[in-house]
Amino acid sequence: MKKTTEQTCGDKKCPHHGKVLVKSESYTGKIIKKDSNRSATIEWQRQLHVPKFERYEIRRSRLHVHNPACINAAIGDVVKAMRTRPLSKTKNFAITEVVQKGGQ
Repeated sequence: MKKTTEQTCGDKKCPHHGKVLVKSESYTGKIIKKDSNRSATIEWQRQLHVPKFERYEIRRSRLHVHNPACINAAIGDVVKAMRTRPLSKTKNFAITEVVQKGGQ
C-alpha cells in the first residue's frame, strides 16, 4: 500500500514513504495516548454478551501503533491502523489514515 500523502517524511517505518509494507489486517480506533517518539495507543470498545445475566458488557481493546510524521494524528482522532512487520518490541501496526478528526 504505497499511497502518497500531502507531506513527505524521512521516516523509514512510514507505510507511505518508507520501506514498510502493510498487510490486510486492520483496526479502527481512537487515539488515547501519544508519545514523543512517534508512538501512539489506540482503543476501541466492543460488546460481549453475558448469557448468565442476559445482558451485554462493554470491553475495550488497546493497541500500540506507529504514528508517522507525515500523518501526525492527535489525541482524540479516529484512525485506521494496519499490520506491518514488527517495528519494535510492542508495535506491529502503523497508522495509515485519519478517518475522523477529533480534538482536545
